[in-house]
Amino acid sequence: MSAHKGADASLASIANLDFDRASRRGAPEAILCDAKSTDQLVRIARAIRERSGDTGTAPALATLFTRLDTDKAAALGEELPGFFFDEEASIGAWPASEPTLTGGLVTIACAGTSDLPVAREAELTARYLGRPTRLIPDIGIAGLHRLLERLPELRESACIIAVAGMDGALPTVIAGQVACPVVALPTSVGYGVAAGGISAALTMLSACAPGIGVVNIDNGYGAGHLAAQIARWAPRDTE
Repeated sequence: MSAHKGADASLASIANLDFDRASRRGAPEAILCDAKSTDQLVRIARAIRERSGDTGTAPALATLFTRLDTDKAAALGEELPGFFFDEEASIGAWPASEPTLTGGLVTIACAGTSDLPVAREAELTARYLGRPTRLIPDIGIAGLHRLLERLPELRESACIIAVAGMDGALPTVIAGQVACPVVALPTSVGYGVAAGGISAALTMLSACAPGIGVVNIDNGYGAGHLAAQIARWAPRDTE
């Protein structure tokens, strides 16, 4: 779809924003920020804000800005009133208010503290897409007792995102203990032959437990989006 006519006329030279994506897919187009200049992001943000003003209503779901650093977040904050930014997860959202939560619980199970930035990106993505979330940190298989202690919580989930680097075995262990789908999210954490997450990704792709889907290395946004779609159809436990 071409840029909205009320937006900055120069936008057409850098972007062709998909304003209809929410009606087709159930969620707005996300903006990947790391390879875009600050000026490009400001022009995109202005078009999103003007589109919202033209419709007269705030969008049901926020536009997410991924791989975002503090300087670019500050510039977006000047263009988008009340802009939300989480520095750890490198993700922003506008409008900042979270949506009404529907569907089933998405649990993000994180192998180690070093995996938390990617885990947080996945968590915030799923939450801004309207799912209740729970983050369980530091339950990697090097201390299996920690994972086993959290099994009752894991089994309450409609979908689990298992986040791990190094040997990447966490999704297989979890998937063998729960009934829900597991989204395996490899991270680039690890020494030497971990090869920036390639070893973890290959382990996850080779998993012997069924019911696992694998996303790309460090792709917290992709994992959160997939899990939110899976959990969308699950009834929410309100007790």
